[in-house]
Amino acid sequence: MKIGYLGTGAWGFALASLLSAQGHEVISWSIESDLVEILNKTKTHPRLPGHPAKGNIRFTLHLEEALEGVDLLVESVTSAGFRPVFENVRLVKIPSCPIVITSKGIEQDTGLILSDVIFDVLGEELISQVGAISGPSFASEVVKGLPTSVVGSGYYPETMKVVCDTFTTDNFRVYPNSDMRGIAYGGALKNVIAIASGAAEGLELGYSARAALMTRGLHEMTKMAVAKGCRTETLYGLSGMGDLCLTCSSITSRNFKFGYLLAKGMSPEEAQEEVGMVVEGAYTAVSAYELSQQLQVTMPITEMVYQIINNKMHLRDAVKTLMQREVKEEHL
Repeated sequence: MKIGYLGTGAWGFALASLLSAQGHEVISWSIESDLVEILNKTKTHPRLPGHPAKGNIRFTLHLEEALEGVDLLVESVTSAGFRPVFENVRLVKIPSCPIVITSKGIEQDTGLILSDVIFDVLGEELISQVGAISGPSFASEVVKGLPTSVVGSGYYPETMKVVCDTFTTDNFRVYPNSDMRGIAYGGALKNVIAIASGAAEGLELGYSARAALMTRGLHEMTKMAVAKGCRTETLYGLSGMGDLCLTCSSITSRNFKFGYLLAKGMSPEEAQEEVGMVVEGAYTAVSAYELSQQLQVTMPITEMVYQIINNKMHLRDAVKTLMQREVKEEHL
């Protein structure tokens, strides 16, 4: 296939490389001229040294080149940049092919998951074309060909099949899951909990505290997703619990690292600069907290992350607040 790819971050490069290695022609678009020059010369991403892309892949600054005549369109941009990118897509050419979302987030102000942003910008009639990939996966491992399992989804079975068939390789296993909205909430909300987990590590609260954060965090994620009409079991799968386990357990996770740096005394701005990449959990924390208030869904860990980042709440005070909450019978 001829595949258009939007975004050349580490994750976008890793997946574009995976696709080109399977024989697809990939045209990857970016707004970063210096990066495009490097990628076309070396086929290697600066954040993923030693692992050049294989196959037929090229990089461009011209969006029309990534949209013209493609059989599949894939995106890996930031949540904050998602709407502006697709507004530009609308101006150039509305795709008639499947569109695969690989980003994870909830838009601020609107509270929309990313597929809903596409419908808002390009029209709800594109619902049959929209699919997604989500699950526990690090770009640094995917680009090395290490075994990885994720889920592929779509609002229509035909699109879901295209997603799963196109991305599945010997080392990248894609399980079908038709709960598009469920995998979107799982992928977005786990980033917020990962910030809390990183902070717990930075405060040296111990493994028990992190286990509790992950378990109760999954409970929060599930409550929100169910309130939005998603399936409970989706959150217990790869795009919920699986992704949560990965991002809450490794400094490789930018969200975990961000929380860790906050615990070590950095401001949110300093921690973001040190991470060097967009911290999606910090962006989604605002959306998730506002949604929880609208839906009257209690999400105490998410609220504490929001307060720490946006209202400069001290981390030790956040821990104290969580530990002094009224104890109720555990419900899962």
